[in-house]
Amino acid sequence: MQHINRDTLDIRPSEFKDARELITLDNMIWTEETTPGPLMWRSREDYLLHAPPGSQLVAMQEGQLCGYVGFGCPSGMVSNRHVCEVNIAVHPRCQRVGIGQQLMVAIKQHAANNGIRKLRLRVLSCNTPALSFYQKCGFQEEGRLREEFYLGGRYVDEVFMSCMLTGGQEHGNHLA
Repeated sequence: MQHINRDTLDIRPSEFKDARELITLDNMIWTEETTPGPLMWRSREDYLLHAPPGSQLVAMQEGQLCGYVGFGCPSGMVSNRHVCEVNIAVHPRCQRVGIGQQLMVAIKQHAANNGIRKLRLRVLSCNTPALSFYQKCGFQEEGRLREEFYLGGRYVDEVFMSCMLTGGQEHGNHLA
């Protein structure tokens, strides 16, 4: 674990130049304990098609990527544009020092400023640290798909969680 100076932490929208570090972080974080299938980026361009610049907020300190929170609209339907789906990853050297909480505060503010009323996410039931973290950030379980995945020799539930935001406009806007 590295000491993080919160005063020098910069949270900003992702840029093209961040792609290599974001891919490296994805390869570190998204394992069988955290995702139902491996992330396989064929190239930097492939990654950027999935996560274009501006579709993530990145936490940077002294030019180093500490983590990100990705966001996007869960469907193309107008009736669903007030909802944003999020995913978060924090570099192992930066975990448990408040980076994740700062990213969640930033995405809540960014979403509310863009008329989003609800953040949602999915998490594996075996990922108890993430479940606890999301609850601390104000997310509540909305539903669960029982034994949705078979990972590491066991069945694992997929848990759906959400956090309602205040101050969002009635109909929302597209964030990504």
